Amino acid sequence: MSTLKGIPVVTEAAQARSGHKYVTAQGFTAVRDGIKAHRGLSPEGTGRPQRLPSWLRARAPSGTRFHSLRALVREHRLATVCEEAHCPNIGECWNAGTATIMLMGAVCTRACRFCSVDTGNPHGWLDAAEPENAARTVELLQLRYVVLTSVDRDDLPDGGAAHYAACVRAIKRRNPDTAVEALTPDFGGVLGDVATVLDSGIEVFAQNIETVRRLTHPVRDPRAGYEQTLAVLAHAKRHRPAVLTKSSLMLGLGESDAEIEATLRDLRVAGVDLVTLGQYLRPTVHHLPVERFVTPAEFDRYRSQALALGFLECVSGPLVRSSYRAEQALNRNNAGLDNSRLAR
Repeated sequence: MSTLKGIPVVTEAAQARSGHKYVTAQGFTAVRDGIKAHRGLSPEGTGRPQRLPSWLRARAPSGTRFHSLRALVREHRLATVCEEAHCPNIGECWNAGTATIMLMGAVCTRACRFCSVDTGNPHGWLDAAEPENAARTVELLQLRYVVLTSVDRDDLPDGGAAHYAACVRAIKRRNPDTAVEALTPDFGGVLGDVATVLDSGIEVFAQNIETVRRLTHPVRDPRAGYEQTLAVLAHAKRHRPAVLTKSSLMLGLGESDAEIEATLRDLRVAGVDLVTLGQYLRPTVHHLPVERFVTPAEFDRYRSQALALGFLECVSGPLVRSSYRAEQALNRNNAGLDNSRLAR
């Protein structure tokens, strides 16, 4: 095993420990789980894993459609964020004909302290076959609604906007009746690149603000920004008023009720139509700790506040993630989630 700046480097991702570097199949180095081990909390600060409250215990995925989709994913070696991120809602979404696909590789150029996606510099690498492969994935899975997300690609001149748009167009050509939601990077705040994705034929444009203004730069990479995300979302609504805009907020990082309300108000001023609220859960000991577990009743209260501010929908609950039951965005029923049952 070699080392790079004191960090062990292995040659296969599967063998890399969290916080250690490895060499990808494309030949560049990346950090497993995104945060270098020596940048995490000190050993005495990591403590034992926090005991999760009862409402954060997800049910095992089941259902006929779930099992058939999983078989297709394995047979054709397809990549979905649902499986790779071990999403607790995979059963619900797959049974409803919704899935999330991650574009432009599995290595992000940023290192947000809440996120366990691997970090590195892909040096411009892109898979030219990905647009058609993504379209084939949607066709094979017979998805009625697909969420496309991606890593940040600050190494690319346009942040990957043209490639992202090419994937959307390929999906639409092969699956004209499938609705596409684009959960995009911020493209460094370059609004022309944002427009490239907006003009590709999507139904929903999403850019996550993630946390409140005060916590943005303990939580997000320095290249991200609270105002930058608001500017991207506002431009999206101006450029394509018919496209729904969406954002997401993690709770439990130390934010106050007043800060949550202020963030919701800022998103509405930016013209955001849809918002999701969920519990932050710490991926590894190198990431930010959970400051509090928000109760199901509190999630209901925050949802009521958001709806009162004029959002078309606010999907709010402990296990909610930004693409949770995305196809139900306009059903006005919290995507079918009944938080009152979670605390029993």
